[in-house]
Amino acid sequence: MIELTGAETVGLSADRLGRIAAHFNRYVDEGKLPGYLILIARRGKTAYLHHYGLRDVEAGLPVNEDTVFRIYSMTKPITSVGVMMLYERGLLHLDDPASEYIPGFERLEVFESGDAEHYRTMPTEREMTIRDLLTHTSGLTYGHMHAHPIDAMYRDRDLLGEGMSLADLVAQLRELPLLFSPGARWSYSVATDVLGYVIEVVSGQSLDRYFAEMILEPLGLVDTAFTVSPDKVDRFAANYERDGDGFRLIDKPKESAYMTRPKLFSGGGGLVSTASDYLRFCQMLLNRGQLDGERILGRKTVELMTSNHLPRNCDLTNMDYLLYSDTRPEGVGMGLGARHNLRRGGTRTQTRHDGVGFGLGGYVLLDPAVAQILGSPGEFGWGGAASTIFWVDPREDMTTIFLTQLMPSSAYPIRRELRVLANQAIVD
Repeated sequence: MIELTGAETVGLSADRLGRIAAHFNRYVDEGKLPGYLILIARRGKTAYLHHYGLRDVEAGLPVNEDTVFRIYSMTKPITSVGVMMLYERGLLHLDDPASEYIPGFERLEVFESGDAEHYRTMPTEREMTIRDLLTHTSGLTYGHMHAHPIDAMYRDRDLLGEGMSLADLVAQLRELPLLFSPGARWSYSVATDVLGYVIEVVSGQSLDRYFAEMILEPLGLVDTAFTVSPDKVDRFAANYERDGDGFRLIDKPKESAYMTRPKLFSGGGGLVSTASDYLRFCQMLLNRGQLDGERILGRKTVELMTSNHLPRNCDLTNMDYLLYSDTRPEGVGMGLGARHNLRRGGTRTQTRHDGVGFGLGGYVLLDPAVAQILGSPGEFGWGGAASTIFWVDPREDMTTIFLTQLMPSSAYPIRRELRVLANQAIVD
């Protein structure tokens, strides 16, 4: 059980926190979300925990505090921690070329012109590095972005499909061009899955074993894994996809691929977890690398991870990152940037990420005023494809976690709304 403390004892207003349920319960009551869970902790204590709706609509099962959720890309910060643990041991460096661990990556070239079947390439300005992979400035992409011929190439090869392994993934990537020269731009991508392969090469372990021995077991994350064991399936949520003003079932718990050990351990999006587990991971970050006497990372390492690593300390907008809600229906957004109408009177919207940088594994809020959102400089976090999100705010010593199962993550402005509702409750 998650132990709750009085909101006022940690500088939060219980009355203002009550606005969160009043707002988000409507998403469930209006049939937009199946169910959800929100957890807010400050100064090492959980001050707010609210769950509402159903984890499995068809079975009529409610969301509980121990519900197991697919966290998808909230796996990425865990993988990034795994990489930095190797970094601390001197087993790799941030400026190492990726080709040191993946022979053939030194021959990668950049897409110049053409389409998915016939195209021209040009040489990269420099090789891809480990830091490029950590910051999504590698030149790799995702097939579901639907924004470039290279995305189509990824889809044609089903790069993260069930029959693939991490070795198969990097073998395929050797044969495909990059979206841009490493370091030149920012593009959300399979980079963190490539880092999972690097972890396997350097550690000599499969990614699931490395996670278990180095991160999950030391932190006491008992429900976080690449699979759901049979004794936990009754707690496993169903997954849904937005369908008009409602949603439809896309993954039944007992029939889910998560019930069997995968061939590809996706460091970019393969884990399931619970609110209590992910809170422990967040608290480790807030504690600068340690939890309950277990030190996972050094303080300076966490500070480096949560610093902005984009060139010239620029933000994502200035790295040519734009999310178009009409052309990238499965695209990613942190729920931070201001939305601007690109056509007067039109329906196309563009989400900018002014004032938002990127660290080693997650976004970093640089300037709340520029980002036009409540928050603190130095805040670090990320979200998942099924509309989940977390962030840790070192300045306020506060963590917020939102868990649900609705794809895509851009279905509703949940993340922006939660940021305001969580942060407006801070009173000292």
